[in-house]
Amino acid sequence: MFFSRHRQSRIADRAVSVKTQVILIAAATVALILGGTMAATANGSVGSHAAASAGNAAGARANARSSAAPYLFVHDPTMARENGTYYLFSTGDPAGAIGNGNIQIRTSRNLRDWSYRGTVFADKPAWITSALGAIPNLWAPDISYFGGLWHLYYAGSSFGSNNSVIGLATTPTLDPGDPRYHWTDDGQVFRTTTADNFNAIDPSLVSDASGGKWLVLGSFWSGIKLIALDAATGKPASSSPQVYSLASKPFPDPEEGAGITYHDGYYYLFVAVDFCCRGISSTYHIQVGRSTSVTGPYTDASGTAMTNGGGMEVQGTDAGMIGPGSPFIFQTASGSDLVYHYYDAFSAGDAWVQIRPLIWVGGWPVTGQPFVPVPGAPGPEAAP
Repeated sequence: MFFSRHRQSRIADRAVSVKTQVILIAAATVALILGGTMAATANGSVGSHAAASAGNAAGARANARSSAAPYLFVHDPTMARENGTYYLFSTGDPAGAIGNGNIQIRTSRNLRDWSYRGTVFADKPAWITSALGAIPNLWAPDISYFGGLWHLYYAGSSFGSNNSVIGLATTPTLDPGDPRYHWTDDGQVFRTTTADNFNAIDPSLVSDASGGKWLVLGSFWSGIKLIALDAATGKPASSSPQVYSLASKPFPDPEEGAGITYHDGYYYLFVAVDFCCRGISSTYHIQVGRSTSVTGPYTDASGTAMTNGGGMEVQGTDAGMIGPGSPFIFQTASGSDLVYHYYDAFSAGDAWVQIRPLIWVGGWPVTGQPFVPVPGAPGPEAAP
C-alpha cells in the first residue's frame, strides 16, 4: 500500500494504540524506552546503528500496531532508480520481528510516497551468525550499480561493539517482477574484531574519477576509514588492504554513516556527527569536507583537517526534523540529492527519510528545499 509519510504521521496517534516496550541488551547494558531515549555505554562508544541492534523504539511501536497499519521505520537510507521506480533500502527492523530484521526495501514513483516491499533476504546469511552469533537485524545498506549488477553492501554487528562484518548481496535487477530478480549472498567483504581500533560498519561505495572502486566505512573508535576494492568482485583488492584514515573527532569520536561523492575536481566526504538513536533527543547532524584525492586529506571550508576534528555542517536539525544523519548522495540527471534519515518530533520520534537537492555554492554543498514538508514547518516542496 502506498502512503504519504506526513499524512499518515498526523493520524497515527489517533489510529494506533502504542505500547511501551523496553528491550534489554545485556552486552551494552542499555534500556530503550518508548520515545527513543537511550542510555549509552559507559565510554560513549555507540555506533550509528545502536538503533538497529539495541531495538529503537520505532521497531517496538511498529510491532504494537495492528497489521493493517503501515510500517513506519526508515533508518540509514540508500536509494537507486531503475525503469522509473525509486528503490529505498534501509536498516532492518530493530526488534528483529518484521522481515526477520533483514535489510528493508521500499518503492516510490515520486520520492514522496513510499510502499514497504519486504526485505532483501528472508533469513540472515548463516555466515553472519557464525561470525557474530545471533543478532536481531542487519544495518546500513548502500546500493550501487557496476559490472552489470546491483551491489548492496550492508553491515552486521551488535550495539557498542566493533566485532562487526560487512557483507555484499547482488542482483541483476531491482524489479521483483522481472524473472531475473534474485539477491545472491556474496558473503563477507570485510570485518573487524575487538582487536582492531576501528569498526567495520556503515559501508558506502565510492567510484573515483578514473572508475576505481573504494569502500568507506567506520563508526566511533578511530573514525572513518577507506579501503580499495576490486571492481570485478566488489571485494577488497588485496587480502590485507591498506586502511586509509579520513576523519576523526575527539573521544569518543562520535561520527559514522559516511559517504563520498565526486564533484568538479573534488571528492566530498559527508559524515553523520554526534549521537543518533535517541529519538527527539538525538544530536546527529551532517558535516562535509573535501579533498583532491579520494584517499584524502579532507579539509573543511576553514582548512581544518577532518582527521583533526574538522567538518562544515551541511544539514542540521530543522524544526520537527530532529537529528539528520546517515547521508547518501543520489546522482540525478541534473545534479545530486542528499538522502538521509531523521527523527520526527511530530510522530513520537519515528525514524523516516528526507531528500533534498544539493546546490553547489563556491565549491561547497548547500541543501535545497525538502521533497516533503519538514514536520512542524510547512513550506514549498522541491520537485524531483
